[in-house]
Amino acid sequence: MELAHYSDFAVRLVNTEEPARGKDSLTSVEVVRDLFGAASQMARRVTEADVPRFRAIRTRLRAVFTAADEGDQTGAVDLLNSLLLEFPVSPQISGHDFLDEEGRPRWHMHLADHSSNATTGYAAICAMGLAFHLTEFGADRLGLCQAPPCRNAYLDTSTNRSRRYCSDRCATRANVAAYRARKRLEAERTDHTGLTHEASQESTTPAER
Repeated sequence: MELAHYSDFAVRLVNTEEPARGKDSLTSVEVVRDLFGAASQMARRVTEADVPRFRAIRTRLRAVFTAADEGDQTGAVDLLNSLLLEFPVSPQISGHDFLDEEGRPRWHMHLADHSSNATTGYAAICAMGLAFHLTEFGADRLGLCQAPPCRNAYLDTSTNRSRRYCSDRCATRANVAAYRARKRLEAERTDHTGLTHEASQESTTPAER
């Protein structure tokens, strides 16, 4: 498993909140456990105390995405470095669950969990995952959805760095809104042109016509 894969954990956590809509789904132990996905061993360690701690980490992770989205790459890196310092990880070589055609392990880097609690472990995974993603693909690959009011985080993996939305649904909604806006503008211009023509006609004398 490539270490950049762990960046998905950060996206997953950030998107439990929709600030513009006033929605927050990070409200229970069960929700926090779901964030771990297949990492069930870490999930079992979640307690009620982790819920507010996860929210605090979420705020700091969103700040990283916000800085990157606004073009402040240095700011994004500084924020991410502070997380890396506070939540260090222990990389290890692993071969579990990955075998080649001859049954031999496919060795890969894995982030070992030696954290004191679930929040610390999850924060470490998020920070290291984003760090690898940022250094491998660039800070401009961390973005926030451009379809108002959605501001979900996303990781741009497109070949031409063209992603602007967190999902196909938001992309479609934004395209429809842009199309309707163009149609309204065209209609307003048509109406204005018609009124201008009528006014011009009314200002001329019968002889001039």
